[in-house]
Amino acid sequence: MRIPAHSVCTAIRDDIVAGVHERGGRLTEEVLARRYGVSRVPVREALRTLEAEGFVVTRRHAGACVAEPTEQEAADLLEMRMLLEPLGAARAAQRRTEAHLKVLRGLVRLGQERARRGHSEDLRSLGSWFHETLAQACGSPSLTAMLTQLRHKIAWMYAVDAPSSPAESWSEHGAIVDAVARGDGERARAVTALHAERATAAHRLRFPGAVERVRTSQHAVNMSSLRH
Repeated sequence: MRIPAHSVCTAIRDDIVAGVHERGGRLTEEVLARRYGVSRVPVREALRTLEAEGFVVTRRHAGACVAEPTEQEAADLLEMRMLLEPLGAARAAQRRTEAHLKVLRGLVRLGQERARRGHSEDLRSLGSWFHETLAQACGSPSLTAMLTQLRHKIAWMYAVDAPSSPAESWSEHGAIVDAVARGDGERARAVTALHAERATAAHRLRFPGAVERVRTSQHAVNMSSLRH
């Protein structure tokens, strides 16, 4: 069964974000095809997509390599997110569906419960799910794609400190959902901008060598879960 290029792209991107493929490291089609258990064709397509997204660069005499963003490029990403997330929330207030609201409210309830019980290990994944759903609710595939790409690249370039007050952070999530549910675009924009500004302060740049990198596994990656 042919594994689609977008699944291979997701797997390579996830490994870049996790540090499996190091900054500046070469990405050869043959090695990647063997690692992910696919032919070179979907790998080639995936590398083209990742180059367009800024995760990969093509260098003379070296071929495809993991990009090495500058500090300024990393700072620009946070600024872009602070502009685009409030826009996405404002659009969501006008375009969200009842299904979006149901998921967002459920995530807020779970986040507030986990915060009260001190289950901090669950909060990061719940937060990511919340912002992904909010981006989808904006009703603009282009804006959703940009926000998703920003989240991936920021996770790659920054380590994020846990909020000093998880309950307060999830209260902000709840305020965003309330504004979206009421169709109040300006309120949704304002509370999301405040939330994004506070979240930005918790980001610490991952300088080369400053954090422990995950070493490339010598074992082939199981792609069976990506076949569907």
